[in-house]
Amino acid sequence: MGYGPDAIYTNMAWRSLTLWRELIGPLFHRTGVLWLAREGDPYSNATRRTLESASVPIEILAAREIAKRYPQIQLSSRHDHAIFEPEAGALLARRAVAAVVEDAVSQGVEYALEAVESPTGSGSLPSLRTLSGNSIRATTFVFACGPWLPKLFPALLGDRIRPSRQEVFFFSPPPGDPRFAPPQLPVWIDFTEPRGPYGFPDLESRGCKLAFDRHGPPFDPDNGDRRIFDAGVREARAFLAERFPALSQAPLTEFRVCQYENTSNGDFLIDRHPDFENVWLAGGSSGHGFKHGPAVGEYLSARILSGGPVDPRFSLESKGRSENRTVY
Repeated sequence: MGYGPDAIYTNMAWRSLTLWRELIGPLFHRTGVLWLAREGDPYSNATRRTLESASVPIEILAAREIAKRYPQIQLSSRHDHAIFEPEAGALLARRAVAAVVEDAVSQGVEYALEAVESPTGSGSLPSLRTLSGNSIRATTFVFACGPWLPKLFPALLGDRIRPSRQEVFFFSPPPGDPRFAPPQLPVWIDFTEPRGPYGFPDLESRGCKLAFDRHGPPFDPDNGDRRIFDAGVREARAFLAERFPALSQAPLTEFRVCQYENTSNGDFLIDRHPDFENVWLAGGSSGHGFKHGPAVGEYLSARILSGGPVDPRFSLESKGRSENRTVY
């Protein structure tokens, strides 16, 4: 759900889950999330403590119970237990974003597809110029531009937010084999494994998702190569042979090149622009922004509309210019 052992993000994820389900319940698949863990591992232990302190429902499964419930998962010697979140699951991102736009438009929001020029100057920004020659006037501007945020504000964010390349794979399970679709397989993640593998079950017959949660090479969201590299496919298949043997030779049915917009320390950036009193920045989600979207929106709107409380971890000044990630 959240950032593992980080209480702030766990609470935000839990709040976001509630709001997502209110808005677009049918697009949420309550598969549960299985954290493969090991005794004595600081990350595993801290994750469990954080979830318990936040009153998130969990089950602790011994290795014997994991093998019984999920025989399609081949455990390693590292895995002596797992943390299972039964209320968590997967949200269909692309359709969820479209549903948010549709809901906003129904409430009077004007939606337009535009590209804007980087703001210049200081003080109060009266308007924005678009690359098509139009002008957008507003009292307040919020830039939530994902990996494009440092390109719009290169002097301020160019070395504070670094987009990186992440490969995502979808493998088709064996025909007629139900073990890789919900409810027989949940969303899963394994932070006892150095590569940080995680995956989704087969949802809507797209295949089982596999990715590695780590910083990839630098990536330009406009010009970066979005083809899958052979080395990545080989690594994915090698991992499947270790953890999901029945998928090791499965057809690769789909792939994506995603971009993580990583801040120096992994914390979100949600703060006012230092040069423009009516410009706000929201980004640096380090791969976690979408699922936290509703809670981020609540925090940001409270700050803009009513001077809501400030969390210093989201401030611009907390973001260094050299990488020192402490939050995952």
